[in-house]
Amino acid sequence: MANIEERVEALVSTPITDLGYRLYDVLYVKEGKDYFLRIFIDNSTGISLEDCEKVNNAINDLLDNANIIKEQYFLEVSSCGVEKVLRKDWHLTECVGEKITLSLFKPIDGKKEITGTLKSFDENEIVLEELSLERKNIALIKKYYDWGN
Repeated sequence: MANIEERVEALVSTPITDLGYRLYDVLYVKEGKDYFLRIFIDNSTGISLEDCEKVNNAINDLLDNANIIKEQYFLEVSSCGVEKVLRKDWHLTECVGEKITLSLFKPIDGKKEITGTLKSFDENEIVLEELSLERKNIALIKKYYDWGN
């Protein structure tokens, strides 16, 4: 049986696409005593608060009627942002040749965060320009954005 995130993704993907957006990711998390279903959307022109509201209104009843999630939860629809979290292989595929930032479980050369250009990846490793990292040591991968620092 597919997990909650996969089932929600399958349910809401088409309605979100029909509205002119791309479903980027789905996260179902517990924070403290509360559960959150986070739907991240994207498109080529950027996401506004109105876009999030439009998607929320289109999928809220659909989610309630499907009854995939038994616990009470908060639905959050938002942009994936400029520093997109790269959780899925298709996220990584879109970023080959671009800068990404890796947060590590165990430091390498004293660093717990490494930024570099993504060269390639497979199920076991992420390859930056001249560095290969085991995926099991990677806590988080994000698209890099230069904030002008």
